[in-house]
Amino acid sequence: MNTEQGHEYNLEERLLDYGASIIQLTRLLNGDYAARHIGNQLLRSGTAPLSHHGEAQGAESRADFIHKLSIALKEMRESERWLKLITRSNLLPNHSKIPSLIKETDELIRILVTSIRTAKQCLKTSSL
Repeated sequence: MNTEQGHEYNLEERLLDYGASIIQLTRLLNGDYAARHIGNQLLRSGTAPLSHHGEAQGAESRADFIHKLSIALKEMRESERWLKLITRSNLLPNHSKIPSLIKETDELIRILVTSIRTAKQCLKTSSL
């Protein structure tokens, strides 16, 4: 498996690691009602991209593939916002993993955007 700066390029593995990190982080958010609510939202959005990526791999068409990856992208963007809210609201003060988790979220978003863009270009080319 190719790596650069310690990052794997196997998207499924990265999404699996990402989901596991989200689970670990949300287990720490067990304080008040707001922390539980945000934790539940992050748990849902942060673990969903793995399953949507799996669905995209079994897509019935290129358009279906694009649709399923787009849902994964939407969930990643939502997760990024929840992570930023956790930081801004100081729900986990001094938690050292959040900045690296936000960075990984951004990298995964970029990968998904590029994959969707490429698939759309291939869809246009094949329909000409």
